[in-house]
Amino acid sequence: MKYRFLLLTFFLPLITWAQMVADFENLTLDSDTFWNGVSQPLGASFQSGDFDFPNYYDTAFGGFWSSGWAYSNVFDTITAGAGNLYASYPGTGANNSSIYAVGQQNSVAKLNQASVGSVINGVYITNGTFAAISMRDGDAFAKKFGGASGDDPDFFKLVIFKYQNGTLATDSVEFYLADYRFSDNSQDYILDSWEWVDLSSLGAVDSLFFTLKSSDVGPFGINTPTFFCIDNLGAVGTGIQDFADEQTNWVYPTVVQTEININPEILNLGMMDFVLSDIHGREIIHKQIEDMADLRIMLPDVKPGVYIARVHAQGFIFSTKILRK
Repeated sequence: MKYRFLLLTFFLPLITWAQMVADFENLTLDSDTFWNGVSQPLGASFQSGDFDFPNYYDTAFGGFWSSGWAYSNVFDTITAGAGNLYASYPGTGANNSSIYAVGQQNSVAKLNQASVGSVINGVYITNGTFAAISMRDGDAFAKKFGGASGDDPDFFKLVIFKYQNGTLATDSVEFYLADYRFSDNSQDYILDSWEWVDLSSLGAVDSLFFTLKSSDVGPFGINTPTFFCIDNLGAVGTGIQDFADEQTNWVYPTVVQTEININPEILNLGMMDFVLSDIHGREIIHKQIEDMADLRIMLPDVKPGVYIARVHAQGFIFSTKILRK
């Protein structure tokens, strides 16, 4: 009886959360295609979950997608250049989904009127193939990251700000899409997987503002192609945030030496995944949790530092920071 009550109280807020997620699967595309606003030029938008994604397709110079968002199911991870602008570098949507969104510099995702003032739980983020190959190999406009020696401290990062009450706040979350600043070049990376980014620290928001920064800058701004991909943008209402704050920790302790434990009560949700990532979004451990024997996560080869521990279960994602001493 205890577990039936726990399961019910867990799923009541979960259902509300799931209704608000922008997973883009409500949108329709033929295979290996994209929508960039060409059918609705000079200002349009598309909706998914409780979000509105503005788009502007300019008709000048033969027509081009000039700002905002597109959506796509193009999975070409090989072709370089702007002709492959709408492909995700992992070759799929997040969690192998079919459709994802492509954003460019200074894109805004707006909560609909009923959800204004909600807390955004987080979003999956990755590189597009266009930007990733440009950073990997260089091109006519942008440098090869690391330079000829591999030692150049290059980076490409997404910075997410919030609008609240119509004002752009200073609060932000940063996420590196590529990072070559390590003294050990073997740690340098260009992100080629979908990684979950926690946005709950931004608090209540009306909209999110996505901007890009790069070490490769010229007279006209960033040389690195200023595009990225997102999926499963999730909004959490105030009541759900309160619920999450009141629950027993699902992952503990948060300061660890040899192991992480998962609260056994979470097994009521069925099979789930545990993921441990470093602060740059690189996956360190990925383990499927099916029974009591899987609830103990050993960390013998994990270096000291700060990590993000996540449990994925029934569409719900719980994340917390872990300090490995």
